[in-house]
Amino acid sequence: MTPTAAVQISHLDAYYGDRKILSNINMTVNTGEVMVIMGGSGSGKSTLLRHLLGLNTPVTGAIMLLGEDITKLDAVGMMALRKQMGVAFQGGALFGSMTVADNVELPLREHTNLDRKTMQIMARMKLEVVNMAGHEHLLPAQLSGGMVKRVALARAIIMDPKLLFFDEPSAGLDPVVAAELDDLILKLRDAMKMTIIVVTHELDSAFKIADRITVLDRGVILCSGTVEEVKRCPDERVQALLTRTPANENVDAADYIHRLTR
Repeated sequence: MTPTAAVQISHLDAYYGDRKILSNINMTVNTGEVMVIMGGSGSGKSTLLRHLLGLNTPVTGAIMLLGEDITKLDAVGMMALRKQMGVAFQGGALFGSMTVADNVELPLREHTNLDRKTMQIMARMKLEVVNMAGHEHLLPAQLSGGMVKRVALARAIIMDPKLLFFDEPSAGLDPVVAAELDDLILKLRDAMKMTIIVVTHELDSAFKIADRITVLDRGVILCSGTVEEVKRCPDERVQALLTRTPANENVDAADYIHRLTR
């Protein structure tokens, strides 16, 4: 693992049953950068994220997070590593019966021995960071979609993680709220020196926040580089994604009949 790398994936293969989902994935995320993983539906983005979180085990290959090969960690080692990671899920994943404050404090209650007052202060601090101060007493059902995303982000950073994962931060949000959330991601990178991995299909968001972009298609990395490098990538599938051009797929008649009748 290179000294500046927070994440390093080497020759990762993944299957669901006998179907290959990821093929020979190699990717490095440098400490303190925002890496955006892009791709169309079915490209393997979510599967790659699940492997990075240690929820799926690769068939072959290695995944190094913060200097640890997670494919070789036991449950205790993986739990210790996860305390240095934060995850903001696509739908927020807030507990509906808990207030905003209780949702944000939850990791502290589960993984620390801090007193109640200290946890409350820390939760208020993180809610200030995501511009949600004063909403501690509300329930998730009383929040807008953008507010839910902000609270989920506050919970994800409550333990000051070194590595933050963000799944589809702009999904379902209007352009103004999405832009505000993009600004928050950049604020976290600059102010808290976090390494951030964002999975998204939103081009405007990706171009705004990314230090580098990795483009996936059918489980293979097509291109990886800076925003300008990806924009200049000659691969037709990358350009189709960037220009929102539908793929024209030539179907072999014999192969089509075989797939239907096998």
